[in-house]
Amino acid sequence: MDLFRRKSITALQQEALTDHSLKRALGPMNLTLLGVGAIIGTGIFVLTGTVAAQNAGPAVVLSFVLAGVASIFAALCYSEFASLVPMAGSAYTYGYATLGEFVAWVIGWDLILEYALGAVTVAIGWSGYVVSFLKDLGIHIPAALTAARGTAVTLADGSTVTAVFNLPAVLVVAFVTTLLVVGIKESAKVNNFIVFLKVGVVLLFIFGAVWAIDPGNWKPFMPPATGVAGEFGWSGVMTGAAIVFFAYIGFDAVSTAAQEAKNPQKDMPIGIIGSLLICTVLYIAVSAIATGVVPYGQLDVPDPIAVAADHAGLGWMATFIKIGAIAGLSSVVLVMLLGQSRVFWTMSRDGLLPPFVGRVHPRFQTPWITSIVTGVAVAVVSGLLTVREAGSLVSIGTLFAFVIVSAGVLVLRIREPNLPRVFKTPAVWAVAPLGALSAIYLMASLPWRTWERLLIWLGVGLVIYFAYGIRKSKLAQPQAGGPPR
Repeated sequence: MDLFRRKSITALQQEALTDHSLKRALGPMNLTLLGVGAIIGTGIFVLTGTVAAQNAGPAVVLSFVLAGVASIFAALCYSEFASLVPMAGSAYTYGYATLGEFVAWVIGWDLILEYALGAVTVAIGWSGYVVSFLKDLGIHIPAALTAARGTAVTLADGSTVTAVFNLPAVLVVAFVTTLLVVGIKESAKVNNFIVFLKVGVVLLFIFGAVWAIDPGNWKPFMPPATGVAGEFGWSGVMTGAAIVFFAYIGFDAVSTAAQEAKNPQKDMPIGIIGSLLICTVLYIAVSAIATGVVPYGQLDVPDPIAVAADHAGLGWMATFIKIGAIAGLSSVVLVMLLGQSRVFWTMSRDGLLPPFVGRVHPRFQTPWITSIVTGVAVAVVSGLLTVREAGSLVSIGTLFAFVIVSAGVLVLRIREPNLPRVFKTPAVWAVAPLGALSAIYLMASLPWRTWERLLIWLGVGLVIYFAYGIRKSKLAQPQAGGPPR
């Protein structure tokens, strides 16, 4: 059995031209907004606070800069692949074409973790903002139904209640799953509206709160290390960068929609790079302002930007910011679940997962079974985990994908240098290694507990691959003509 049999680039390009299973309805604006929809979410509305309070202090700004630089290297490599192999599946498909089936399976299984837990993380953040907003209106959800199981929730009178599960998080996942089953065009329209709303809200926060900055809150800019790895000092900034890296995975999600793009060769690089650049600037501005308005130690809450808005005395604007955050996080859940279901669908079409996983709805032209299965799993987990636990796992999964894509671009440049590339990674012999090395460095900054969970997840995936995928793979079938060499 050949673990490193590869899919032909030429065959993939031909399949992209002839396969009309999914509806091609997305243009460059849709794709850019899809990326912005995924990128502006938990990273800016939730993780800004928790990383500032627990890891980096005001230097969380540097964490966002470092994560953004690593993302730009990877985004350039993704753009070359997305224009060369305009197929759903993202890094999984790129790995299959360059490094072989076994590597593709590992990265595909990793992407399932990335997108599913990405949706979980955002759903938890969404819940925090909804609970805060409803409280402003005098509506109180029972505290036991607002956080991960076992979490101590502090009530207004100072007493605490142990949470049972996170009901709002479950409800938003159910709603978004239904929307994804109905259709990609409808999902994109909803996403576009929400993106305009939440970018407006972010700009409102920036220009409204900048006047309330107290420079004293930025001192010390990088709090001294406590002696515990990852708690302040430079190690805290690096750990913070690895955690907030989760915030940048939106452009990765753009590449999963390649088979639903009208002109993927031209439009995918625009969507990937454009969305990343827009959001990096907004992230740096928001994290600087939030830590300037509120002492960083007070930002370890589910809704830090709302807290900063309240501190800035924005009044009605603070409520509007909460509404924008709620809407914005909804669109991130949508894009994460969309990416997850498309990876499942692509792996099924390659024979690595059972055929029923790849069924497309006859009316809506969406992979409805994978959408529903993913939605149910995400809803259950989002009711039980904390935002930090889920966020760290998503970050390590994303970084692992970036290593594979960065290495894959170099492998393909050596193996097939004459392939027509609509978009070429500039200075590829510097950009690709820097992309891989920066991702590895950030992975090394994450705690061992996160690595343990990743290794357990990959171990489960290897059992499934050797028990099913390696035999059922389409490249293993006689009619496939054997793997390309």
